[in-house]
Amino acid sequence: MAGDSATIFALASGAGRGAVALLRISGAESFAIIQKLAGRVPPARRLAVRPLYNAAGELLDRAVVVWLPGPGSYTGEDAAELHVHGGPAVVRVVTDALLRAGCRAAEPGEFSRRAFLNGRMDLLEAEGVADLVAAETEGQRKQALRQVAGEASRRLAEWAGRLRRVLAWQEALIDFPDEDLPEEVGGQLTSEVATLRAEIELAAAESRSGVRIRDGLVFAVAGAPNVGKSSLVNALAGRDVAIVAPSPGTTRDALEVPVELGGVSVTLVDTAGLRDTFDPVEAEGVRRARMRAATADLVVQVVDATALPEGPPMEGALLLANKVDLAAPPVGALGVSALTGVGLDLVRKVLAAEAVRLTGVGGSAVLSRARHIGALAEAAEALGRFESVQLPELRGEELRLAMRGLGRITGAVDVEDVLDTVFGAFCIGK
Repeated sequence: MAGDSATIFALASGAGRGAVALLRISGAESFAIIQKLAGRVPPARRLAVRPLYNAAGELLDRAVVVWLPGPGSYTGEDAAELHVHGGPAVVRVVTDALLRAGCRAAEPGEFSRRAFLNGRMDLLEAEGVADLVAAETEGQRKQALRQVAGEASRRLAEWAGRLRRVLAWQEALIDFPDEDLPEEVGGQLTSEVATLRAEIELAAAESRSGVRIRDGLVFAVAGAPNVGKSSLVNALAGRDVAIVAPSPGTTRDALEVPVELGGVSVTLVDTAGLRDTFDPVEAEGVRRARMRAATADLVVQVVDATALPEGPPMEGALLLANKVDLAAPPVGALGVSALTGVGLDLVRKVLAAEAVRLTGVGGSAVLSRARHIGALAEAAEALGRFESVQLPELRGEELRLAMRGLGRITGAVDVEDVLDTVFGAFCIGK
């Protein structure tokens, strides 16, 4: 796909029937193709209603046509849009006409990839576009918007600029060792590199919260059989997703339910009741429940307020006493009745607060992918090596490696190996 100069098109609106369907076109032949279908091309960046015809002169639809000459388009190329009626039959015949006129169907992410290659956005902003399209929660939407707006790119550019200045001084020490450079240059270099390293390491730590916002959290609902775990999950989800029965051991496998808490995507995991059992199937469910609890971002331990268990609660777990319509909750536990709804609003607020705390929604984290964290770590490690070596040439090389690590995030250097991975996850039409 890289370097392909073909004119491409894609359905940018959702599949299926709708009032209007949007077909995007990009490439050098955009003007000629619109001319073939619509006859007269409207003035640049003005919407006009035009009849669309196929090569045989058959009327296909009356559509709103927009001509977008490059470089001021999304992709930086000549581009156009056709707003046609949204019936599947209309979309099908217009698509066929575009193919016959010389267009090629776009691959996933190809529009955004061309925008990146033509300098309309950097790689980080392009990933933000994909995250914005996929956003399901308020936290994901806000984080993706900050990335699309270039907030993280500007931060990286500021670091890169400071690194370039440090590298320039380091190169001067290498190339002109006998010149009368200020005595404090070496100390300033070391101090600035240490500051940069601390800032980058802090950003990498904060970005783990960004990954959690993008990927979501997992809250495991654990406890003994028949304490009301499934009833609580159903109440929090607002629908019956877990089977509720009076007999113990009903839940054998982990049931995952997506919810939004505090603007964060959270998967509630209803687990098997924790108890000793000789039933091999239930025993496997208990093993899986313990495993999910061990790897979850938060464990919600549910107990029965009418029959409190002996021993301390699970370490680090949020203790929640169910059935408070029948008995008072113990000290230190949240009280709730999954049956009547008493205390449910408070439980939601507490869980939402935990989700916000774990992700840092609204904080300074704007990087959101594992590759970002890896590149930041690479840059910080190179700066750490700079501080430990003495040979000026090696110090200069470590600075260049640090700059390369930052550049890989935005696509400034060495990006061909990650382009397919980044843009392959996009939807068609973006």
